[in-house]
Amino acid sequence: MSPPTPALSLPRVQDDQVAAAIDLVRTYGSGENAVAALRGVSASFARGQFTAIMGPSGSGKSTLLHCLAGLDGVTSGRVLIGDVDLTRLSRTRLARLRRDRLGFVFQSFNLLPMLTAAENIRLTGRLAGRRADPAWFDTLVDALGLRERLGHRPAEMSGGQQQRVAVARALLTRPEVVFADEPTGNLDSRSGAEVLAFLRTAVDGYRQTVIMVTHDPVAAAHADRVLFLADGRIVDELPSPTVDTVHAVMRRMEG
Repeated sequence: MSPPTPALSLPRVQDDQVAAAIDLVRTYGSGENAVAALRGVSASFARGQFTAIMGPSGSGKSTLLHCLAGLDGVTSGRVLIGDVDLTRLSRTRLARLRRDRLGFVFQSFNLLPMLTAAENIRLTGRLAGRRADPAWFDTLVDALGLRERLGHRPAEMSGGQQQRVAVARALLTRPEVVFADEPTGNLDSRSGAEVLAFLRTAVDGYRQTVIMVTHDPVAAAHADRVLFLADGRIVDELPSPTVDTVHAVMRRMEG
C-alpha cells in the first residue's frame, strides 16, 4: 500500500506547543533501592511535528512517553497537554483527558478480538459518547487501505493490517497528540514502512502531532527530529534525521 500524497501543504514544525515535559523526574522504589528513570527532562512538542525518542535500553525513553501520555505518574516536575497540567488532575479527569484528547498506538496493537476492524476503529469515540465523523472515517479507512477489511476481526488480518486499524482508531477522534510506542516493533519491514509512511502523512497532511518511541533508525528517519536519551536525560537532539545521521549519533553515544 502506498499512502496518498497529502492534500494539504503544511510546514513540518509549527510554533504552537501542544505538549511539554518540564523538569520531569520519575523515580521507582525508595531508599537504597530507588531507580531514577528520568532525571529532570524538559522538552516541548509543537503542533504538526513528528518527534522520535531513542536511546539504549534503560535510558528512560518509554518512561518519558508514558509520563507524557498520562499512563505513568511522575515523581516531580510537570507534564502539559495544551495548558492542562496532567500532574494536577484526579484519576478520573486524567482518564477523561486521555480518552478525549490523546491517541495511542502500541507495539501489541491492542485490538479487541471479538470486534471487527470497523468496530475497533470506532471504539474510542463510542467510549467517549461521540459519533465519528463519517467523512473522516472514510478518509482514514481509504488512506490506510482498510476498506476491504472493515468486516474482518483481528485474527483474520495480518499484523500490518491490525496496526493500520490501530492507527485509524488513534486518529479517528482527531487527538491533539498521538503517542506511538514501538509501533513497528511487531511488523515486517514492508508493513512497518506502510505504518510509518501514514504517520508521516498524518503530520504533513492533517497537521497531526506524533511522539514515537523507537529503537529503529529507519523508523526515526521518518520524524522531523529525534531526541536521544541516556541515563534518564536528554543528551542530544537531531533535526531532519536520516538513517545515517541517526546511526552516527547512536555510535557516538555508545562510544
